[in-house]
Amino acid sequence: IRDRTMIELPVYNKSGDKVDAVKIDETALGGPDIRSALLKQAYVITHGNQRQASSRTKSRGMVTGSTRKIYRQKGTGNARMGAVRTVIRRGGGVAFAKTRESFRRKLSKRMRRLANRNAVLAKIKDFEGNILEELKVVDSLQFDTPSTREMAAVLKALGVDRTCLLALDYTNREAALSARNLASVDTIRIDQLNAFDVLNHRFLVIERAS
Repeated sequence: IRDRTMIELPVYNKSGDKVDAVKIDETALGGPDIRSALLKQAYVITHGNQRQASSRTKSRGMVTGSTRKIYRQKGTGNARMGAVRTVIRRGGGVAFAKTRESFRRKLSKRMRRLANRNAVLAKIKDFEGNILEELKVVDSLQFDTPSTREMAAVLKALGVDRTCLLALDYTNREAALSARNLASVDTIRIDQLNAFDVLNHRFLVIERAS
């Protein structure tokens, strides 16, 4: 049985200076190893559940029209032709009609929670156990008024130069408004954090209290 190891993460202020450190028990995040199979399963299922699956076309049985043969089989000089609803005529049905299909799959609550925590662990370290800098812990992300410029300056000071997911408390409306106009930056409520969104972004920025 492996010993429980604590990962120490630096805590930054808005200027990008290290002001403190926080220790995280990797076993609480599904560690010490990253469960790649579980993360892929959670990612694929969540992605499939977001599909609308609303595309539909009509087959020849769904198109309005008579089933009578247009003209007799022989003697007209024309090609053989059946009903007007055939797929080769304009206004007819579709040969392989699309029907409403559900792509929804279920993931058990235990697996979903473990995948969410393990996705956060994947932002802290890689498969070899090397510590990454993709999880940025900030002491506070409170703003007096919404300001896109201030939020951009904070992310630049933290070294965020790729896609970023900003996990905020639902009461922190000023920070959410400050980040909504920034390209490649998405916000999410901390209680709605999921493996799909975490893995879809390079960086995860979160307040220390959260």
